[in-house]
Amino acid sequence: MDLVNSTKMRMQKVLEVLIGDLSTVRTGRAAPSLVENIVVAVYGGSTKLRIMEVATINTSDNQTLLITPFDGSIIGEIQKGILEANVGLTPSIDGQNIRISIPPLSEERRQDLIKLMHQKLENGKIMVRQARHEAMTDIKRQELPEDEMKRLEKEVQKVTDDVSSEIDALGKKKEAELMQI
Repeated sequence: MDLVNSTKMRMQKVLEVLIGDLSTVRTGRAAPSLVENIVVAVYGGSTKLRIMEVATINTSDNQTLLITPFDGSIIGEIQKGILEANVGLTPSIDGQNIRISIPPLSEERRQDLIKLMHQKLENGKIMVRQARHEAMTDIKRQELPEDEMKRLEKEVQKVTDDVSSEIDALGKKKEAELMQI
């Protein structure tokens, strides 16, 4: 039983990583996740921190991100870091804030992002299948009665199917977001 739970936990971790990874795929909507993990060199380049560690990130509307540094003296370094990250966003300094207008996506760009999203989903499914394969191998290694072995294999397969359907649902939701204008 412990084997099934540990497999389930591994698959849940894969799902968490995948959700975080999908949040970086840009939709036409402003979201803090687009910039929060960008690493910027602050205080003369001696320290490298993520934007979420040096500023608050808010959305003022569906198309605009507003970044407010905790220390106003590093505003230029944050702007430079976003530009250097090459994520297709153009920050502009507005007083003590940085504004980023999220341009609407072209149809071609939407299709590219959907392909990228499908690659990320497939990688997640591959990791889930690897976890399943390892669990099945562990079940076979144990010297268990055949009916117990079959029961454990069925449980692992059910967990795998559940996580795979969650991945598919995530994909459908993200694709709908990408196609929204």
